[in-house]
Amino acid sequence: MLRAPELLLPAGSLAKMHAAFDFGADAVYAGQPRYSLRVRNNEFSRPEALASGIEQAHARGKQFFVASNIFAHNSKLKTYLQDMAPVIAMKPDALIMADPGLIMMVRDQWPDMPIHLSVQANAVNWADVKFWHRMGLTRVILSRELSLDEIEEIRQRCPEMELEVFVHGALCIAYSGRCLLSGYFNHRDPNQGTCTNSCRWDYKVMNASEDASGDLARIPVESISLNYRQALDEANASFSSMGDMERHPLADRPYMIEEAERPGQLMPILEDEHGTYIMNSKDLRAVEHVERLVKIGVDSLKIEGRTKSLYYAARTAQVYRTAIDDAVAGRPFNMDLLGQLQGLANRGYTDGFYQRHHTQDHQNYMAGASELHRSQYVGDVQGVRDGWAEVDVKNRFVVGDQLEVLHPGGNTLVRVAQIQSLDGAAMDAAPGSGHRVRIALDQRYDKALLARML
Repeated sequence: MLRAPELLLPAGSLAKMHAAFDFGADAVYAGQPRYSLRVRNNEFSRPEALASGIEQAHARGKQFFVASNIFAHNSKLKTYLQDMAPVIAMKPDALIMADPGLIMMVRDQWPDMPIHLSVQANAVNWADVKFWHRMGLTRVILSRELSLDEIEEIRQRCPEMELEVFVHGALCIAYSGRCLLSGYFNHRDPNQGTCTNSCRWDYKVMNASEDASGDLARIPVESISLNYRQALDEANASFSSMGDMERHPLADRPYMIEEAERPGQLMPILEDEHGTYIMNSKDLRAVEHVERLVKIGVDSLKIEGRTKSLYYAARTAQVYRTAIDDAVAGRPFNMDLLGQLQGLANRGYTDGFYQRHHTQDHQNYMAGASELHRSQYVGDVQGVRDGWAEVDVKNRFVVGDQLEVLHPGGNTLVRVAQIQSLDGAAMDAAPGSGHRVRIALDQRYDKALLARML
């Protein structure tokens, strides 16, 4: 009998925490703003919210982990133990940490406090895991840069340690959190929780020439305005993932890039057979590998996205819960799950490093399946009265649209027959974010989330 791994979801707020639990999560993690990698959009910056979150999670029989995973500079060492004391008193189920010095300080002060090694520490081999086990840690969150085969070897060599891996969410363009772009542009350090995601900004690409010394200079011709998403999709369609096609000649020319908010500041950009550097990564989606991870015996499957929406928490929890339950029960992977995740805001999907090489047939098959069940988040049901649901609108939908109603009790499809304003006036469309409307919906779907089928 296979054992179900923990499903671990991000919690940027109490509402997102409850959505994660409602839709299938076993545990959540939240950051302490001064000492974690998420300063912005973090409701748990208020101590009373953090205490309430831990208490409410425990009341539901769930776990709550607190991220304290920065690499601290000297100034933060002065306040760390003092600031952590009230957090420890709240009795979180574990601290997620990366800095060996901070780990040592917690170990000395609170020897019984469970510590999970953050992905920031980049544990990439079984010796790493054994070292941290000797240091008294209870779990290692493995580096995102590992393949399934490497994870399996670590599991076999380290049966005594809990292992956690990421299966969904944003990826860094460097080893997790080690990118320097945000610090270079904005003097905001990713390792201090203030990353501005510079890898995802809008860049223009310009022709450049290379002199005898290897320095690059812009060629005085018109710049190339590049739609990066379109170019990436075209490149993926044009080149073989197995590397058996000839390299495009334009890939060997030098280029420079200019960020939209910094005109005139030109930076060299290089490309080799592994890809184009400085640009953003696709988002991780590894739901198709859940079965293998369950069979390997990974203890926790983790989703990234503490700043994402309530809908993101609900949808990812529901999809990955289904994938885990199917794997444990021996049911084959449901390809429809790929399409359900497609409706989330994303920058294109990749399964990261889990598989080193994909055949073109496999990629096409996966891409085709991802087009199934496509949807767009359109609203939250605030309450239902006399057969009419009040909807907080997130995106436009119209009479005649088919909506998927996401609810912990089960999803259903409904056709929008009528839309009313809150004062009862008939409307042809729900205009978009910032509006509230009413639609006909059963009482059992109170607090549901709505997605328009595309």
